[in-house]
Amino acid sequence: MKVLLSIKPEYVNKILAGEKIFEFRRKLFKRDDVDTIVIYSSAPVQRVVAEASIDAILTDTPERLWHDTHECGGISYDKYKNYFHDTDAAYAIKFKQVTPLEAPALLNEYAPQISRPPQSFAYIA
Repeated sequence: MKVLLSIKPEYVNKILAGEKIFEFRRKLFKRDDVDTIVIYSSAPVQRVVAEASIDAILTDTPERLWHDTHECGGISYDKYKNYFHDTDAAYAIKFKQVTPLEAPALLNEYAPQISRPPQSFAYIA
């Protein structure tokens, strides 16, 4: 099962460059059969740019998760703390392999069943 994630272009660039192997999330999908992340680069790019296989999903407090992942998180401590400022649980999706698409695709070309980029995530069958 694949899940589409909207990610800001600055972080997508770090993922594609191999500098960011963890994607941080406040909420996680419920299904346990998700094995692939489809990366949608949000505005101004607005394209599906890559797929990434999932190596692991870490769950912890924001403080402990930062301690374990910050070297490969691709985000500053201030932005990380701001993102998780009011939650007790944090998730980090660790990418195993990232495969860029040969040509970035519009969302309706890649997944016609999804009408707009998700706020959190969207399942792709």
